[in-house]
Amino acid sequence: MSTGQAMTPVEPTPTGAVPAPAQDAVSRIVALMRGASIEATRPSAADAALLSAVLPPATDIFLSAVPRRPRDEVVAAAASIRAAGLNPVPHIAARGLPNIETARDLLARLKDAADIRAVLVIGGDLPSPTGDIVEARQLIESGILPELGIERVGIAGHPGGHPVMSDEELESVLVTKIAAAQSSGLEVEIMTQFCFEPATIIKWITWLRTRGVHLPVRVGLAGPTNLMTWLNYARRCGVKASAEALARRSGLVKHVFNAVAPDPILRALAEARTAGSARTGAPGTALATPLGDISAHFYSFGGIAPTARWMAGAMRGHITLDKDGGFHVEPQG
Repeated sequence: MSTGQAMTPVEPTPTGAVPAPAQDAVSRIVALMRGASIEATRPSAADAALLSAVLPPATDIFLSAVPRRPRDEVVAAAASIRAAGLNPVPHIAARGLPNIETARDLLARLKDAADIRAVLVIGGDLPSPTGDIVEARQLIESGILPELGIERVGIAGHPGGHPVMSDEELESVLVTKIAAAQSSGLEVEIMTQFCFEPATIIKWITWLRTRGVHLPVRVGLAGPTNLMTWLNYARRCGVKASAEALARRSGLVKHVFNAVAPDPILRALAEARTAGSARTGAPGTALATPLGDISAHFYSFGGIAPTARWMAGAMRGHITLDKDGGFHVEPQG
């Protein structure tokens, strides 16, 4: 995405090589971007074709659960994504399903139409459940996921907290869901709500690791968009703090047109992933705690095509570092 802001390009050495520190920084960003995924809301066949053209084969495409929309839509979208050579990962929203039999039927249809092997199980956005299922844990504990050939399940994480639940409640729910999934023989990964402060994300992942939770974590990030769209999604999702002030302070807002991109967060995560950062144990004792298996996940608030092109550019290392701790990406496709 063009930022409209003057960049500080990497100057070559007299031999024409890129200086090692900048080279290392770009390499760390590219390494973090390996295995990156993207969120799509009912992608069309044209969207699937574009994703296939710009992203690596078998990239995970997460399919949002839209309340009260026909379940046929997500089945058709998953089939389209699979046909394009990508890996569909549907959101299964517990509160939108009246009972376990409905959930079993939906999963069976997804398996038949798109060979679904992974899902993200969430509570969902409905204020009250439509039936007997009131939380994601019930779906996980029901045993229907492995029964229908699901191998991997994603569960939600909240680095920035939750608008309703306390931190203690969030920890209890997370640990319970992990135990339920693992007891069913499922691979487990954690998908985080998007957050705007890298320090908050790093602290939360470090907290997980120090408690012995070494599962893969997909760090949710708002893809490139404009500030107003970004703020609207932040409010709808209950993200805490003043997102606008946070964006301006952290360098996410790029120029007078209020374009927003997650590059400073990615760069900070890439550095922390390599170095590890935490202070634990006895007072005055510093222990390096690597962040472990983390990757990036992009919410396509600014549209699936611009987000995918930006993501593809970052994955391929088409990056120019800037002096403010972020980078410029040359979008692909």
